[in-house]
Amino acid sequence: MALCGGVGAMALPSELIVHIFSFLSDRDKLRASAVCSRWRECLFYPALWTELKLRIGGGCDRGGSSSDETSRLEFLMRKFGSFVRELQLELAPVEGYLSPLNNDPSSARMDQPPGPESDPQLSERWRDAMATYLDQVLCVFTSIRNNRNLQRLSLYGDTCILQQEGLLDSSNLHQIHQGDKKINEIQQLFMELLSNSRQLRWLSCSFMLGLVTPCSLACLSNPSAETLQHLSLLDHQLGPLISPSELDRLSNLHSLALDFSDLTSELCGLLASPRRTPLHRLSLLLNGAALEFKPLEGTATEDDWKALVRVSTNLRVYIMALEVDSMELLRVLKPSLPLERLHLDSYSTLVTDATLELISQQYNKTLTHFLLLRDDPDFPDLSVNRNEDPLVLLAWRCTKLAVLVIHGYTVWSHNLVAISRLRGSSLRVLTVSEESIDFDPDQAVCMEGDPVHNLVKEVSLGLGRVWHPCLDSSLVLSEPTQHFHRELHAFSMGM
Repeated sequence: MALCGGVGAMALPSELIVHIFSFLSDRDKLRASAVCSRWRECLFYPALWTELKLRIGGGCDRGGSSSDETSRLEFLMRKFGSFVRELQLELAPVEGYLSPLNNDPSSARMDQPPGPESDPQLSERWRDAMATYLDQVLCVFTSIRNNRNLQRLSLYGDTCILQQEGLLDSSNLHQIHQGDKKINEIQQLFMELLSNSRQLRWLSCSFMLGLVTPCSLACLSNPSAETLQHLSLLDHQLGPLISPSELDRLSNLHSLALDFSDLTSELCGLLASPRRTPLHRLSLLLNGAALEFKPLEGTATEDDWKALVRVSTNLRVYIMALEVDSMELLRVLKPSLPLERLHLDSYSTLVTDATLELISQQYNKTLTHFLLLRDDPDFPDLSVNRNEDPLVLLAWRCTKLAVLVIHGYTVWSHNLVAISRLRGSSLRVLTVSEESIDFDPDQAVCMEGDPVHNLVKEVSLGLGRVWHPCLDSSLVLSEPTQHFHRELHAFSMGM
């Protein structure tokens, strides 16, 4: 916009400058604040900082030292921590070897990260990253603990940081200087924050290395207990993070995310109470590695699900089953469970054709998203015979299916064409890795031209849009709990 008479941007009213700066990212705002004192004054206007998205820890991959990053974080939180309305805090992976967000996402799945004692150099990097993490989390919670205006708090920690034989805990924090003391301080500050809050509507905590304890929710203030609409508590701890009495206080929840083993029959009964606001979204993580310590005994029964659905008629459920065999899945997938999204993910555990048959029959009216992923060099064939593929039957029966993602199982090309024709344009996402696709040699004899080209053409015609197989399996495979954390947020916000 040209200004008359050679008047520069400095002549603009402060209100207009603040409005223009509202379109900048947090990082760009901080950079712009160094231009001049006028811009600095405008950029630190509270209205520009009602929402903060922070990524902490992870070493020095953004340039500069971890102490520089901590100093910037301290400055930012000192300025805005007391009045920010929405805060999203994510723990970055340790630079160089624990990174599901790096350039090779499949590496985080294919090779389990070494423990901190397996290599001296990695051990030192691990300790440095954990020390930085603790200091920065302390900084954040120290600044927001008295914030009464906080409405949304979303916390996510990289699960690979403390991976010990498939389970996560905070037992190694004693190796960090004052680690036990700092984690106790962080837990105390978190409870103070919950106690001081007055209008919290969204509280999500996923894998934050022992931040939430079974006592944390007891500190939530009564006003926030009334206003809270979304609660997500995901952790690989051995005990549940929410008690029946605490859930009973949260009478206005619209969405909830828990470990499947923590959804007991008693909790499900409380959610089915007619005195409560009906529940709309329920996200459940079933981790096979934890079932030895958190068995499924005592979880919601078929009668519990029926009672819940009677009260919450619009309830939809999202389940991720991570490294769970078919026998356990059959125990979990109750007929009355209103399943909308199902993600079956494993490194080696097989899903059987009988399980897929059950899914397609029981959830034919509700299932919209189905992800079947397996990160193993073998690609088993789920078909009893090539004319009765369970994935084709699923596409035929599940009339609302909109997202289908497959990797790690053999999908015959003619069955893939059948799926595209059955669902057509209503199948918004069809992602199948190239390695998963196989071609029937008997059919290839009767067809002319390149079989891959013919497949692409036929599937594209079936879907009514251009389609190609996924050439890079790393685009299909992601760190599963991180994927679940992000998808459940989109699922819960889509009410």
